[in-house]
Amino acid sequence: MRIVFLDALTLGDVNFDRFKKFGDVIIYQTTLPNETLKRVKDADIVVTNKVVINKEVMDNSNIKFIQIAATGMNNVDLEYAKKKGIIVKNVAGYSTNSVIQHTFALVLSLLNRICYFDKYTRESYPDSKIFTHIVNWFEINGKTWGIIGLGEIGRGVANLAKSFGAEVIYYSTSGKNQNSNFKRVDLEELLKTSDIISIHAPLNENTKNLLNKNNLNLIKNGAILVNVGRGGIINEKDLSEILEKKDIFVGLDVFEKEPIDKNNPLLKFKDKTILTPHVAWTSKEARKKLMDGIYRNIEEFIKNSS
Repeated sequence: MRIVFLDALTLGDVNFDRFKKFGDVIIYQTTLPNETLKRVKDADIVVTNKVVINKEVMDNSNIKFIQIAATGMNNVDLEYAKKKGIIVKNVAGYSTNSVIQHTFALVLSLLNRICYFDKYTRESYPDSKIFTHIVNWFEINGKTWGIIGLGEIGRGVANLAKSFGAEVIYYSTSGKNQNSNFKRVDLEELLKTSDIISIHAPLNENTKNLLNKNNLNLIKNGAILVNVGRGGIINEKDLSEILEKKDIFVGLDVFEKEPIDKNNPLLKFKDKTILTPHVAWTSKEARKKLMDGIYRNIEEFIKNSS
């Protein structure tokens, strides 16, 4: 068996030695679109995080198994793979705890104004005449936390938010999610009434540009908006225009284009935003679970193929 990892750099400091028991292992740190076909042409198994595997690649290679090093599977043409008899697997649930924790890291950093206080302490506090510095920040207790997308991650955030004393409401992006533990509302009510809003939904036809100029202005002044779902759920141009007019505080881990474009208008709102480079899923523990899942899937495929 020949196993090719196409974008190993996206997995961080992981060890690939155990995969050598399955055969030849070829590791590429990154792969450009025009390099993909050449690199997978003689592969039996391809491991990809974000590199696209399309019809052309499948038609001109001998791939038998595609392992997606993520939960999302939109970088592989799944229908065509099925027609070709190519098995495609992902790894589900590995990053749940990691994303939940990062959600709270963003919310608490914004809510407690951590970046501001850190800057003040380094630059101005040594010259202060008093031991403290009073700037308004707020507790989660007693606030309304609106969740967009109440899947496994959304439920985890909801339970933690409740333990902080928040009233939790949610909007189902599919329209099918019913959860008796929390109040389901329409999107307009969620945006109007929530003090904290967090997004935990996939990007699909129901969620693309879900938050845009027609509804972003419903969010009240002083509210916090966090997106750890997918870029494209929030229209970034519309959000930047709202930030010009309103005091909304935003934490984003995902973007319409990744890496973020250097001309993205959101970059200028340093006092109203905290931006992280799609890292909510990358805790050390989550990446270990991911690699364990990849290993098990490949092991099972080889076992069933022999």
